[in-house]
Amino acid sequence: MKLEKFKGNPILLPNHENDWENLVVCNPGVFYENGKFYMLYRAAGDDKEHIIRFGLAVSDNGYDFLRVSDKPVLGPSEEGPDSGCIEDARIIKFDDYYYVTYAFRPFPPGQYWKFAHDEVLTFDHGENAPRFIKENMANSALAMTKDFKDWIKLGRITDSNLDDRDVILFPEKINGKYVMLHRPKEWIGDRYGVSNPAVWIRFSDDLLVWNEPSTMLIGGIDGGWEEKVGGSTPPLKTDRGWLVLYHGVERGGLGYYRVGAVMLDLEDPTKIIGRTKDFIMEPEYNYEKQGYYKGCVFPTGNVIIDGKLFVYYGAADKYIGLATCNVNVLIDFILSDEQNKK
Repeated sequence: MKLEKFKGNPILLPNHENDWENLVVCNPGVFYENGKFYMLYRAAGDDKEHIIRFGLAVSDNGYDFLRVSDKPVLGPSEEGPDSGCIEDARIIKFDDYYYVTYAFRPFPPGQYWKFAHDEVLTFDHGENAPRFIKENMANSALAMTKDFKDWIKLGRITDSNLDDRDVILFPEKINGKYVMLHRPKEWIGDRYGVSNPAVWIRFSDDLLVWNEPSTMLIGGIDGGWEEKVGGSTPPLKTDRGWLVLYHGVERGGLGYYRVGAVMLDLEDPTKIIGRTKDFIMEPEYNYEKQGYYKGCVFPTGNVIIDGKLFVYYGAADKYIGLATCNVNVLIDFILSDEQNKK
């Protein structure tokens, strides 16, 4: 079973009229409400520092998106820990507010595709500088807004000394607790029971305080398409469980990015009730293979409308694509004996 890619992909391309988004648009958070799709997309221009911001596009049908402004709707702070870049939004909603998790750095990463794998720009701030500053490390933060125009930045929600990204919140409390998925890169080895970065889950009484122990949820599988894994899209509640997409990378994080899926128990999301053995999406087309990461499909937004799953993804760190499927067919596949036999 594979997701069906929209024949009109990519649905959003870099805009050469705006210098802040003339090189890259990718990895969009998407929310659907009252007949309208809101897309908060990662954008960058052709500057050597590679400053990354958020743009906003909207759609009435989920396929055709229009930018709402020729300016970013949210960017790095002038001063503060997220002054280098903000990227990879995931969107949920509580009360009247959209809550957006995103990754950030204290300094721009530079044009990373020109560097060795996983390297970014760093600067000398002395031997006593915190690791976050020394390594220009990525952390994750939370922001809230009612309209994607006026924002409240709430600050860091992961530890400053961990490269902890792919932070995704569940869209409702479970047993009275908020729930987070996260991917701490340094949590590997015998102490953690995984050889490559994995997806962990944790709970909290407060959206800004995440100090309860985490449980490893989705681990990679050595020798396959998903050696290194990370969460992709906000969990979607169905009557058969929580549907969660995740990404997997071969060769310990050096190869193609592909997509798998799990179903989690509705009352206890630390329990996986089904997981795809086979990937459901992989790079196939030029727009997914020719960019700033050659061979990458990276979902960050998903919605269900009338039984149809819309999956929005970054393609090759340069474009935005859309893939769809019948959600019940996908859930049947995830829960099937064939996909879950040992």
